[in-house]
Amino acid sequence: MKPYYVWILCVPLLLACEREKNERLSDEVLVRVKDRVLTREDIERQIPKNISSSDSLIRAESYMKKWAIDVLMDDAADKNIGNDKHEIEERVNEYRRTLVRHRFQEQLVKDKVSADISEEEQVAYYEANKTQFVLNENLIKGLFIKVPADAPGLDNVRQWYRSETVEALEKIEKFSIQNAIIYDYFYDKWVNFDEVMAKIPQQLSNQTYFLRVNNYLETSDSTHVYFLNISDKLLVGNYAPFDYVVVQIQSMMANTRKINYLRNFGEGLYRDAIKKGTVKYMTE
Repeated sequence: MKPYYVWILCVPLLLACEREKNERLSDEVLVRVKDRVLTREDIERQIPKNISSSDSLIRAESYMKKWAIDVLMDDAADKNIGNDKHEIEERVNEYRRTLVRHRFQEQLVKDKVSADISEEEQVAYYEANKTQFVLNENLIKGLFIKVPADAPGLDNVRQWYRSETVEALEKIEKFSIQNAIIYDYFYDKWVNFDEVMAKIPQQLSNQTYFLRVNNYLETSDSTHVYFLNISDKLLVGNYAPFDYVVVQIQSMMANTRKINYLRNFGEGLYRDAIKKGTVKYMTE
């Protein structure tokens, strides 16, 4: 085996003063290993712009050495791969074909398949596929407050948080602005009960049973008091509400559109090829 020759030009060139504007720095070769070259431009792409000159130099030296070793390793592997070389080449070619096809399909879908899906279409999809949206988590609507244990007016909060009147909600909001650590208002949207309970230092042995018989929760630790009003609930096993799964529905519908379009596009290519004789089935 012939020795490999690695020519490493003077690294400080990487950090030299600005050259004349008409000089082609991007083509300057800094390392050569047989017929492979590493240029200044290649290295500059690997080095962040906002680091010091000394750090740039260290990174450049390290990258050039690693690049040279990788090239030498590739060459040694090519020479010693033996009977597996053909199989590897086939896999590489198949990967390339798959990658090119995937990129083409992505661009095709981007140009031809509309991402706009009307609300009517989404609701219709939801109604037709409700069995795909069965809850495996408990959902609630309501209000959650976390306040310091020494906050003034806690007795008032105990009354307000159980009421859903406009007056009570306004008082809670004003109180929370001045005192609350957390103030979550979600009367108008469904949230995962687990996510709410993660903020409360109380373990429930049976969440579903708790939700069936309770609409309020108050608990405390040494530093804070926690208040939860549950205005509505949907338990595990029920259908998820439309507004809770709408993003999932949009994604599913968009994916279905893409699949159908690509299937039809492929069928069209096939039919045209049959007509033109590009595809021929050789029969006896």
